[in-house]
Amino acid sequence: MHPTHAANDRGFWRILLVFLKLGLTSFGGPVAHLGYFRAEFVERRRWLPERDYADLVALCQFLPGPASSQVGMALGMARGGLSGALAAWLGFTLPSALLMLLLALGLSHHAQTIPPGVLHGLKLAAVAVVAQAVWSMARQLCPDRPRLTLMAIACCLALLISTPWLPLAVIALAGAAGRLWLAAPASAAAIDDSPAPSRRRGALWLALFFALLAGLPLLAAAWPGYQLALFDAFYRSGALVFGGGHVVLPLLETASVASGWVPRDVFLAGYGAAQALPGPLFAFAAFLGAAGDGSWQSGALALIAIFLPGFLLLAGALPFWRRLRAAPAAQSALAGVNAAVVGLLLAALYHPAWTSAVRAPADFAAALLALLALAAWRLPPWLVVGLCAAAGWLML
Repeated sequence: MHPTHAANDRGFWRILLVFLKLGLTSFGGPVAHLGYFRAEFVERRRWLPERDYADLVALCQFLPGPASSQVGMALGMARGGLSGALAAWLGFTLPSALLMLLLALGLSHHAQTIPPGVLHGLKLAAVAVVAQAVWSMARQLCPDRPRLTLMAIACCLALLISTPWLPLAVIALAGAAGRLWLAAPASAAAIDDSPAPSRRRGALWLALFFALLAGLPLLAAAWPGYQLALFDAFYRSGALVFGGGHVVLPLLETASVASGWVPRDVFLAGYGAAQALPGPLFAFAAFLGAAGDGSWQSGALALIAIFLPGFLLLAGALPFWRRLRAAPAAQSALAGVNAAVVGLLLAALYHPAWTSAVRAPADFAAALLALLALAAWRLPPWLVVGLCAAAGWLML
């Protein structure tokens, strides 16, 4: 792209339109999103050089929250400050979030008009998508015996112990084990001397993140009510998930199904439908919030709550990132955390995905064919989800 055109990619509305195009076309999950961002902002628009983009991706993978959405917010922030970050988030998230809201309201008010076979097909698609995510992540993040062991321990703990704080405890223990057990990387990235954001401002963003994380449960206990409890549950889900994407499934299942707000069948149907949409999987929060009480306001509240901690952590960590990423100890701890994340996702593959969807040999066959279509034939997720929904409608 010509540099003059790149210079015009500033301002709230311009950034919004650039990311809206990506929000409408970026299928394939977080890893694919990062590829779309690189092609658009490094190669085509030349917003930043390759090395800066790689550093930004590394930071967002290190932090809890939706990694691809955090990269998008950081790119928007670099072009237009806080309003640029908001524009990037809105553009990338709104298409899938609006469709998720419409689906939730349809299920809440017109569930009898949706054939049960369609919902069952969507749940089978969710099994295939989660299985593919577990397989691909395990190959990348658990390449040796220590990390495979951490993965298995995390999976067993998640299956045997049911408590909302278990994912956080598993992640913390895995980070400590990684620091002590796993080898540090051979070399660390150098810290450049370009201007950095204010550390004082970063500290304020981090303080707000921890204040909400600690204070929201107290407020929800002091003033019982659906919307405050909803905001607390989805804020914690966004704050405690490493890796983003499908990894948030166990936390959202705890927040919405275990609490009794959303039936398990509706949860899995919405999760399956989310695979057919572009943009971030965290937009699934809009579905769950609206499905809980049948209102779009609750869906919007859940959507804001799940993305807010990722933004606060990103804005707070940017000033300190260059120093942190050069520390081998931090990289060893992150390797342990990533292995535990795979274990948590493996547990979610068994329960609730498998136990609620695979009830007969035909269900297993359908899920296996869907997995084959995703992993071997590389069909787009939206097509696989649509085929599963159609097959469920025809079979039941």
